[in-house]
Amino acid sequence: MTEEQHSSNHPPLPPTTEEDRFSWLRLLRSRRVGPTTFRRLISEHGTAQNALAALPEVARAAGEQDYEICPTGVIDAELKAAKAAKARLLCLGDALYPAFLAEISDAPPLLWAIGDTSLLNHSMIAMVGARNCSSLGARMARALAHDLGAKDNVVVSGLARGIDTAAHLASLKTGTVAVMAGGVDVIYPAENSELANNIAHQGLRVSEQPMGMRPIARHFPRRNRIISGMSQAVVVVEAAAKSGSLITARDALDQGREVLAVPGHPFDARAAGCNMLIRDGAQLVRNADDVIAALPIREPEQSQLDLDQALHETPRPTPKRTLQETAKLHTQILNRLGPSPVAEDQLIRDLQISAGDVGPALVDLELDGKINRQAGGLLSLAH
Repeated sequence: MTEEQHSSNHPPLPPTTEEDRFSWLRLLRSRRVGPTTFRRLISEHGTAQNALAALPEVARAAGEQDYEICPTGVIDAELKAAKAAKARLLCLGDALYPAFLAEISDAPPLLWAIGDTSLLNHSMIAMVGARNCSSLGARMARALAHDLGAKDNVVVSGLARGIDTAAHLASLKTGTVAVMAGGVDVIYPAENSELANNIAHQGLRVSEQPMGMRPIARHFPRRNRIISGMSQAVVVVEAAAKSGSLITARDALDQGREVLAVPGHPFDARAAGCNMLIRDGAQLVRNADDVIAALPIREPEQSQLDLDQALHETPRPTPKRTLQETAKLHTQILNRLGPSPVAEDQLIRDLQISAGDVGPALVDLELDGKINRQAGGLLSLAH
């Protein structure tokens, strides 16, 4: 049976009741269920309730013995924490879910949000850069964010030190979104506590992680694909040759977003990444007008999001793999990797398997904590 036929027999629907939302959250919080697996389970079983019932058997077929789905008490605790933090749950398919983010193949099925969710309906531009930025870089970030906000754009960043902080501060009055690496209620770094509180009252904080989750290293690359995914373009202000900002730029390119960079002095290591991006084709930025001129004139492909399409369509459709084939591919990938980083394209060549098949498997393994994704598209086994 083809995927399209299966879809027509079991049309997935956005969660419309508290019970549905509870089940979506419980399914996503179950072990080894990330965005890609979540989509597959909903596709195969129609509803989150049905997927939860089938999950132990699905896990056994994939080689997992004694599998237990997420306890209901864990979800009750998360919902209680969300209520205390005044966080709102946005589900893929909801009217408020960011339309551009819904386009990407590994869009988070759920987002927690604290603040003004109406900002998600505006044009959004991401701004990222070095944590140890120069005073000139911070000044440039402030000017760009202020001027972009004055032209009715919402500035998206990651609440990190340096460029992120400058961008959020300058766009606080006009609209800013902070994408958190940990729980939406966990402020990191602590020095940005006041800024985070101001964003909650004047802007918006969002996260795909559970409430109360402390951020760890592997959360940050996952966070970056949300920053770029919800934006029309990504502006890199300062970035070293190997940095998280370049991961965001790479994600943006993979997602079909515009990538722009502010040039810097060749002798300044903090500008090396930006200069490399410009050398490789990124548009050079001098001011906000350069950014506005580079924006594509288009509406998000799913502005009136049809959840059936969101769960089944990806930029690179590939033949459906069985659970046994998926487990076998995971094993092949893990056998090829070691503690020394390997380029993702080299891994794909070694496996002699299409990038469309390997990509979702890498996402699953990364979410499971079995592999680490490093700057420059490098992969290694998790320690």
